[in-house]
Amino acid sequence: MPRERLSALVAQYIPMATTVQKITLSPSRDIPFNKLLLSQSNVRRVKAGVSVEELADDIPRRGLLQGLSVRAVVDQAGVGTGMFEIPAGGRRYRALELLVKQKRFAKTAPVPCIVRDSGIAEEDSLAENLQRAPLHPLDQFRAFLALREKGQSEEEIAAAFFVSVNVVKQRLKLASVSPALLDVYAEDGMTLDQLMAVRREVA
Repeated sequence: MPRERLSALVAQYIPMATTVQKITLSPSRDIPFNKLLLSQSNVRRVKAGVSVEELADDIPRRGLLQGLSVRAVVDQAGVGTGMFEIPAGGRRYRALELLVKQKRFAKTAPVPCIVRDSGIAEEDSLAENLQRAPLHPLDQFRAFLALREKGQSEEEIAAAFFVSVNVVKQRLKLASVSPALLDVYAEDGMTLDQLMAVRREVA
């Protein structure tokens, strides 16, 4: 068989290797707070969720659990100014700003940041907000139960996670529900109201 024909047959049955493009993550670094400023590219405009004041109260307890996404500010010649704007992480920045005003956080203290230099700033901000999935009530229950078993009261749990004591009590009531029903609930086979209704019937 001619070599050209053999090569054609081999190519037909053996797919050519595809090159996998490796990704490179944006670098992280600590940037002094006074070198940071809010970006107009942040898509969050309407207040929702945990307030800045509540977040500021939480930072001394747990630290900053998520760094800021920043981009270098450049002048008209494209030269870095030493400042960094924040398209994603504005509420965290405002919470730190409040702590600075309260003299609980130094102006020059380092802040963990992810430094972005590609893509679109508005896209970073939108993606960070849209990709944030709320915690399932069943996961809340398991976390609250673990904290209670470690000695925290319902009031302490509520204060630490910015929910009402009633929410904590409701979640902890799931401890008396059959594990089989919890599995159904976890797979969206019933709503929280239906699950609580079943619990009341069998209580």
